[in-house]
Amino acid sequence: MNCLKRVFGAAAMLFVGVSAAQTSFPNRAVTITVGFAAGGGTDTTARIVAKKLSENIGQPVVVENKPGAGGNLAKQHIASSGPDGYTLHLGGAGGLAAIQPNLGFDPRKDIAPVAMAVVSPIIYVVQAELPARNLKEFVSLAKGKPGELTYASPGMGTSNHLAAAMLAQRTGIELVHVPYKGGGPALTDLLGGRVTVYAAQLPTAKAHVDSGRLRALATASSRRALLMPDVPTVAESGYPGFEVTTWYAFFASSKVPSDILNYWNRELGRVLRDPVVAAELSKQGLDPAPGSRDELATAYSAEIEKWESLVREGKVKLE
Repeated sequence: MNCLKRVFGAAAMLFVGVSAAQTSFPNRAVTITVGFAAGGGTDTTARIVAKKLSENIGQPVVVENKPGAGGNLAKQHIASSGPDGYTLHLGGAGGLAAIQPNLGFDPRKDIAPVAMAVVSPIIYVVQAELPARNLKEFVSLAKGKPGELTYASPGMGTSNHLAAAMLAQRTGIELVHVPYKGGGPALTDLLGGRVTVYAAQLPTAKAHVDSGRLRALATASSRRALLMPDVPTVAESGYPGFEVTTWYAFFASSKVPSDILNYWNRELGRVLRDPVVAAELSKQGLDPAPGSRDELATAYSAEIEKWESLVREGKVKLE
């Protein structure tokens, strides 16, 4: 009997110790890495979420921009980070840049899905001075200047890059890709006339479309964007079945224990369901989409497989 008491007593102490460890997490600052420069949709999402998350957990939440390689520098950082769970990554479109070769990490094994964040429409935009008022006129212009027109992207393999490449492939036009280190720099050069067209996230481009500096040609989604209801879809513009939607999600190192990953899924879901946060994101054209880790894992895998197939078939080229 005394032996049993000692065993149960030890087990109880172990349970108390585990509970205490769980309830004390996090007890220091948390970092959210973003793979692009400040000013783009991913950065905007991260900063809106970080503010409320910090309030909820009672710890500082710092957004750290690590631009480069289509977001892969930040993904490499996450893949090689430790198992403590204090570093999260907000990745654009589920890590589409993962389809590139020679990454230095395995996007399926080294990165753990944590929580879906937001979905956002992609809008094809050009300078207002460009003699193309809609997608049909832009295609006609491009066909008259094969290889002369350029398109910007936040980096190789990003959803913006692939959306523009898909448009070129579907419409039969030849465009030259100019990759940047984020949506902000890409937009700056579009406004300055150094590139011709940009497949931009709606929050990145909306203010400039509203001001008249940019013209929206079409949206890549299957439905028109709520914040730009007058802009037709690519499908409506004569290319039925065309659809590209971008989304951002939170990831962590696969070395992080599942109980910590579950904790972050709950806390991030609580932030994204907050009415004030949801309204702030919606004003930016970002639709909160919290869900389970399993749902994100399924979407992440499907997205990579989709683009891998298109690259394999030569329908989209990664220069």
